[in-house]
Amino acid sequence: MIGHLAYAEGSPCPTLVLDADHMPQDEENLLAALTDVRRWLEDAGGGHVLKIALVRPSDNPMFDLDYRFVQALPDGPGRFDLRGSCGHSILSSILAASASGMLPRLSPGVRVGVHVRNNDDHVVCEIDEVHRDNARFSVHFVHQPTMPFRELLLTGQPVTTLDVHGDEVPVSLVSAGNPYVFVAAETVGVTTKEDLFADDPDLYARLVDIRATAAARLGWSARGAFPKIAVTLPLGQGRIAVRAISVPSWHPTLALTGAACLGAATGITGTIPWQVTGRDPFSSGPVRIDTPGGSSSVAAATRVVDGRRELGWITVGNRRATLYGSFLLQPLADLQVKELSECLSISM
Repeated sequence: MIGHLAYAEGSPCPTLVLDADHMPQDEENLLAALTDVRRWLEDAGGGHVLKIALVRPSDNPMFDLDYRFVQALPDGPGRFDLRGSCGHSILSSILAASASGMLPRLSPGVRVGVHVRNNDDHVVCEIDEVHRDNARFSVHFVHQPTMPFRELLLTGQPVTTLDVHGDEVPVSLVSAGNPYVFVAAETVGVTTKEDLFADDPDLYARLVDIRATAAARLGWSARGAFPKIAVTLPLGQGRIAVRAISVPSWHPTLALTGAACLGAATGITGTIPWQVTGRDPFSSGPVRIDTPGGSSSVAAATRVVDGRRELGWITVGNRRATLYGSFLLQPLADLQVKELSECLSISM
């Protein structure tokens, strides 16, 4: 089978994109095949590739691609988490799908509809700019029909108090794009952007403990990748500094799904992101996000129904991805016609 490697700027690592139609359809054999792939990648010097995307043309006329995300976990080649999604990997998948002929050639103004099979998310990626091996996107996380903001709260409350080794820690548990634990910077003793962006092992360990406690509260394994966690620090005038943890270290920026979740959370009265921005609950302007790797913005399109706000879509702009190349994956050679694999390998 041909594998495609692509990287979205701001992601912790590249994404390996595979054709889902040629992979085992049952989970047990699928994960066994991906375990072999990980061992092969490690031997080839690609052990840092911890994101895998399985894509195929969608049967649903509303979408162009069906997409399934697999988060490889660092504590063993057979360890994976299939619970959530990854926006950066969606962008990588679009480039790979276009290069392989699964999608038409990309051009500015084209919109690619993606159905995320992990969580049934609907994502529309609009091409803003395209070059030989890379493209810039605006990404829209679409909720149709619109969703009441309060339904994004995993515990039904804007703030949930966790008992973390005897300390009471207020957090907001929100799910939009991916499930996130949002923590106020002051709660973990951080007061400046410089301190937030420093490589502080004590802060990292504290966040790992908070995330593990939140996972237990939700009935999820603390060894998995979800929920994600991010610290928020107010900078004034609708601007927030954010520091997040990825697998298995600090995130260089903020996940694309994390930006979407943060944008949604700022619209829910009482949540920690809402408190940090100090926004009017009916404000629809963009939120500026500063991270160690740069700045971005996120905006939510909403409507008011019976006096309550509902979410139509969330837009995260100015995201670029680059296709690194394509290669024959030896462990999966028997999953695709040999002659076709060799032909594609030569032609690419």
